Amino acid sequence: MAWFTAPDYWLSRLVFQRALAGVYLIAFLTAARQFRALIGERGMLPVPRLLARMPFRQAPGIFQLHYTDRFFAACAWTGCAVSAALAAGLDSRLPLWAGMLLWLAPWVLYLSIVNVGQTWYAFGWESLLLEVGFLAVFLGNDKVAPPVVVLFLLRWILFRVEFGAGLIKLRGDACWRKLTCLDFHHETQPMPGPLSWFFHHLPRPLHRVEAAANHVTQLIVPVLLFTPQPIATAAASLMIATQLWLVLSGNFSWLNWITIVLALSAIRFPHTPPPVPDPPVWYEVVVFTVAALLLWLSHRPVRNMISRRQIMNRSFDPLHLVNSYGAFGTVSRIRYEVVVEGTADAVPREDSGWREYEFRGKPGDPRRWPRQFAPYHLRLDWMMWFAALSPGYADPWFGALVERLLENDRDTLRLLRRSPFPPDAPPHFVRARLFRYRYTSWRELRETGACWERTFVREYLPPTRLAAESQRP
Repeated sequence: MAWFTAPDYWLSRLVFQRALAGVYLIAFLTAARQFRALIGERGMLPVPRLLARMPFRQAPGIFQLHYTDRFFAACAWTGCAVSAALAAGLDSRLPLWAGMLLWLAPWVLYLSIVNVGQTWYAFGWESLLLEVGFLAVFLGNDKVAPPVVVLFLLRWILFRVEFGAGLIKLRGDACWRKLTCLDFHHETQPMPGPLSWFFHHLPRPLHRVEAAANHVTQLIVPVLLFTPQPIATAAASLMIATQLWLVLSGNFSWLNWITIVLALSAIRFPHTPPPVPDPPVWYEVVVFTVAALLLWLSHRPVRNMISRRQIMNRSFDPLHLVNSYGAFGTVSRIRYEVVVEGTADAVPREDSGWREYEFRGKPGDPRRWPRQFAPYHLRLDWMMWFAALSPGYADPWFGALVERLLENDRDTLRLLRRSPFPPDAPPHFVRARLFRYRYTSWRELRETGACWERTFVREYLPPTRLAAESQRP
């Protein structure tokens, strides 16, 4: 079938695949470096405890068959190696079936990680990577031209990502309709970047333009993805420009980058495709079968999008094949931060020598300027933002975090920028306090050198020590 493939998108596929492999690499690297403290055997939310109550059908993956920290590490680093090989183009040197299996490997590995990751992996970009990664298996390699139906499905994902995010904003916070959300967003977003302070201090009329442009990009431009070229390329290019603006303004893990990768698949780059034989019949059958399955499953996110009770970032099946997306349906007006402190004093008093733990990405010391971490995902820092919104978000894991700080747990301390206590002298008590943070003004920045000003709000967790220590005479 001549119409089955689109040779003009040969270079688009190549760029898409190499970029997607790079996102996979970051995702596996994040998992390998952080899992022990978060979900390891002695983690805050241990995988073995989850697997004891979670049947395979609810959380399919290889860890249902076997789990140890060493095995998880081997899987994560294997994912890094396979992703690096894909980024280098190894799949293009293999037969078609072998290239497909090579793309299937990181999807299976990352699905296994996400399905045991619990709250640490409950972010929309985890499902988005899995949904896009599953389609990448069927996109083919140099042995066949890109299949039209898979390219269409990639645009369908991009449409749902952008359009779903646009709808959730219009239905959610009234400030999106009033074009005032960006008066607050750059200050209250989960993890500000090095330029977020400057974005916040842009003139308010420009914030209105930002908000209006967001509506255009998310509610009108996605429809143009399904129009003829070069309009579809222009639409995808505009989406990429918008995502790069978001990359500059904050730290959103790989959400912006995976969206850019999706948009690359819709751009038709000028080139002369190499001649290739017609695709084998078995490949056409597999692609059509998968496409029919995904289109049938799409009724659930479509119903969610058109519903007045739209839910963002939800998976409808344990394989994360077709999902709903969205972000910042509600924008906080005030930024709160949980500040964790410890003391070596035997009796905790207000005037004790309380010393603050420094996190890598979340605001702490008002004079410390935010750094750029995305697309790397600092999972603990992100969840600390949710913990400041409501203690309910922290119930499953915050107590375990405090316990490990009291133990000077090495894996937990590796998640932090700095611990105020030496490895052989853990604190006697740890407490947490809630502060209100706001960006300083230009004048305050010049006078104090601080980008934040913080005000104590209330106690978040009273001074706490280990139970074994409290029983000592």
